[in-house]
Amino acid sequence: MNLKAPEATNGGTIQQSLERGVDKATAAAHESVDSVSGAAHPAIDHMTTSAHAAVSRAGVVAGHAAETAGGKGDQLNAAGQKLFEQAGGYVRENPLASLGIAVAAGYFLSRILSPR
Repeated sequence: MNLKAPEATNGGTIQQSLERGVDKATAAAHESVDSVSGAAHPAIDHMTTSAHAAVSRAGVVAGHAAETAGGKGDQLNAAGQKLFEQAGGYVRENPLASLGIAVAAGYFLSRILSPR
């Protein structure tokens, strides 16, 4: 009984034929990958540029928001300081009325916030 592989038609063994076919398929696949990669580079570059531009715009908007918030914070701080000074003056001029207002406010807050 002969266990040797049969000869291929082109003079080599079937194994050699298969190896050549695999080599050709591998080379074709590499060429396809290179072609797709080459075509993808411009798209990737465009996406990268767009992403950088979006991040830059977001930074500018965030900077403007921070400036606006800082300005509004200063305005609120000044208004709070002025209100505090006015309230202090009222308490000095009307101590009994201020005490009554404080007690009433405390009573109503305790009624509103206490669990029933």
